[in-house]
Amino acid sequence: MSQPSATRISPEDIKTHGLSDEEYQKILQVLGGREPNLVELGIFSVMWSEHCSYKSSKKWLKTLPTTAPWVICGPGENAGVIDIGDGLAAIFKMESHNHPSFIEPYQGAATGVGGILRDVFTMGARPIANMNALRFGAPEHPKTRHLVSGVVHGISGYGNCVGVPTVGGEINFHPSYNGNILVNAMTVGLAQQDKIFYSAAAGAGNPVVYVGSKTGRDGIHGATMASAEFDANSEEKRPTVQVGDPFTEKLLIEACMELMNTDAIQSIQDMGAAGLTSSSFEMASKGGMGVELNMETVPQREEGMTPYEMMLSESQERMLIILKPGKEDIARKIFEKWELDFAIIGHLTDTGRMVLKFHGEVVCDLPIDPLAQASPEYDRPWLAPEKLPVLDASTVKDVPWPDALKTLMGCPDIASRRWVWEQYDHMVMADTAQRPGGDAAVVRIHDSNRALAITTDCTPRYVKADPFEGGKQAVAETWRNITAVGARPLAITDNLNFGNPQKPEIMGQIVEAIRGIGDACTALDYPVISGNVSLYNETDGKPILPTPAIGGVGLLDNLDHMMTIAFKGEGDAVLLLGQTEDAGWLGQSLYLREVCGLETGAPPHVDLVHERKVGDFVRDLIRNSKITACHDLSDGGLMVAATEMALAGDIGCKLEGVAGHAVLFGEDQGRYLITAKNAAGILEAAKAAGVDAKQIGVTGGTAVALGTKSVEIRALRELHEGWFPAYMASAS
Repeated sequence: MSQPSATRISPEDIKTHGLSDEEYQKILQVLGGREPNLVELGIFSVMWSEHCSYKSSKKWLKTLPTTAPWVICGPGENAGVIDIGDGLAAIFKMESHNHPSFIEPYQGAATGVGGILRDVFTMGARPIANMNALRFGAPEHPKTRHLVSGVVHGISGYGNCVGVPTVGGEINFHPSYNGNILVNAMTVGLAQQDKIFYSAAAGAGNPVVYVGSKTGRDGIHGATMASAEFDANSEEKRPTVQVGDPFTEKLLIEACMELMNTDAIQSIQDMGAAGLTSSSFEMASKGGMGVELNMETVPQREEGMTPYEMMLSESQERMLIILKPGKEDIARKIFEKWELDFAIIGHLTDTGRMVLKFHGEVVCDLPIDPLAQASPEYDRPWLAPEKLPVLDASTVKDVPWPDALKTLMGCPDIASRRWVWEQYDHMVMADTAQRPGGDAAVVRIHDSNRALAITTDCTPRYVKADPFEGGKQAVAETWRNITAVGARPLAITDNLNFGNPQKPEIMGQIVEAIRGIGDACTALDYPVISGNVSLYNETDGKPILPTPAIGGVGLLDNLDHMMTIAFKGEGDAVLLLGQTEDAGWLGQSLYLREVCGLETGAPPHVDLVHERKVGDFVRDLIRNSKITACHDLSDGGLMVAATEMALAGDIGCKLEGVAGHAVLFGEDQGRYLITAKNAAGILEAAKAAGVDAKQIGVTGGTAVALGTKSVEIRALRELHEGWFPAYMASAS
């Protein structure tokens, strides 16, 4: 076979493709000394990008716990898979679309949703729920409102049209995200365990089939852009943002599901980051195969497209399928019925090489395994962050609790997200059992009385102050959220958003956060089964807060035992479980930031043994119908949790036996607020289990009351639900 025609590669070409001089020298070694042409350079560029190769993080990602008896497939596939009984599997993953969403918020967020949906249904799962974890800059920043509006509309515009409910998520605001917002999307799907599809290609001569939308010039260099910092000229990168079509995605889901009910598929992969390059390369690599593609047969929606453009395009709603021999007509008829493109664009070989032809001429000839094995893996220098001193709560201004509570309930990070989630169709498919606003979303497993509990969480200010404790806390918070609705936490997906890993202090954040995540997952039997790393989240050298977002999934065996945060009636005892004495951790708390204007001190410590003991006790109480409401304590501490429960039930409470700003608003970990008819029985059971428990009040009335002071629920609701609509309606 003839070699591809030579191209003189300039230093500017190397730089434009995001490669270092050392990496280019490694490319020459892989190619036996010959220079690549531009097509080949582009393929190396995307396959060795941070976004695709995890070259700065994979050394540390290998340390995470990824197995458990219920894990069917851990990291390495399109999404992770867990056994949920009855022959079913839950398949889920979270991924980032940060850089595109900052440049073009609607399409960036929309295509983030589309991409994560494809990661899940390509494995044979019907998507049943979407989540998102969003971070925006300071509310007063001139771009923030525009970005919030675009992202929310992008998520709703895509998810609603596809017909998959968006059932929850989280939103934070902080100035560190002014120039680099975070949009992390998560999808959960259900599949029969005996009908799970994987991406490893097999069978020399088997046809390589392209299905879905046509290829355009949108998204070229998307993976490379996602592996670089922003600067003042980032708006010029708009052409690298993909354009989504949710209606086509819906057709693609149904066509793939129909084909999966036949025996035609050998392997299947979505075209995500790096498009046709990554899908074809990864499928062949995993199966130890080669692949030969005829580029002129790729469906194209623009005139005069080159092989370089076709291989690097990240046009949406496309899949690559390896069919079994003789199954072409079956597959073609299905995709033509759904009015989607279907094209046989090549075949598998036993050469171990990627060969691309264009009108008979070889335009690329690369060794697949050597390219993969030579992918850089850096052990970058890192510095452990300096430990901040524990904040002495007595030195923090003690603001009267009614004033502090009103400030917190109306602040951007605690205010109701109703304005957001009411734009999402969270009830489509008719299986949403717990709507947004609680500790975790709960989605019924169709035609059963079982359900999945789903949540996302991270407290970036904790991670910045202490990445190890912050990483632990992010995992523990999702574990608590799932526990609080009565479900058993099973596994997580992660989305590790950080700044430039070439800076030792940023690399130190990454290393320590991963160490914290790993410790928490091990202690809680809560493995990592999928995930994504998004680095270089910086603008003009200013990094975001380190944000290792965690998506958790748990199983609720009986929906009749599902718990919510709402107070259910008058006269129920209000009990605090977990640390009831000596609580009062104000370091990095929202009280400190929002009420006192300070961001300082060490974050709260996460005692994982304590976390598990208290959580298991709470789950037993819920399973045995001993309590009427449950809410974990997090941002804003005890008073905010009690107020959220009162607002959810429209019933007040009278608290007693707790006092002082540190006790009322401290963010000590591993704690829950519950209500019950029989307080004495729970206190006795808690004592036997070695769990701290204390009755601190009773439900009833129309206000949140403590001592001689109270605040009416009506006033708190106006503050809590008023901030977001007022902010979005205000002038720019």
